[in-house]
Amino acid sequence: MLPTMHAELTRRTLALGVAVAAAGASLPGVGTGSAMAADGDPKHKALILAASACLTAAEVCHAHCLRLLGAGDTSLKICAPLVSATIPVCEALVRLAVLDHGRLKEFAKACADVCADCETECRKHESHHAECKACAEACAVCIRECKRLTAA
Repeated sequence: MLPTMHAELTRRTLALGVAVAAAGASLPGVGTGSAMAADGDPKHKALILAASACLTAAEVCHAHCLRLLGAGDTSLKICAPLVSATIPVCEALVRLAVLDHGRLKEFAKACADVCADCETECRKHESHHAECKACAEACAVCIRECKRLTAA
């Protein structure tokens, strides 16, 4: 089951990457409404990119946790559910940011909190696992962008 799960994570990450690349270039179907900045980029481009990178790093970290847990190593048993929660939150943040949704600031605050929990736990393992370090660093960037948005 694990190889199938890994393949699904890879497909989801690839699909998200394609979506983010498209959002970075333009937002077809959205037009020049409030979701677009004056230069044609998404209004919240930095947040979209940070949340997308966090999502990708969290997917990789989660797969790493599952591999270790499947092999009987329980050192990441606290990390696994925290990173698992980060994945859908960052995915939703990307969607809300692309749409410039009216509740984006409120959601970004909650996302920052979820990412902070994940970052704190991943920092405990970053010297032993590159996946944890990458996830913690991506969470930190996402938190920074969320705070930038909520402070505006």
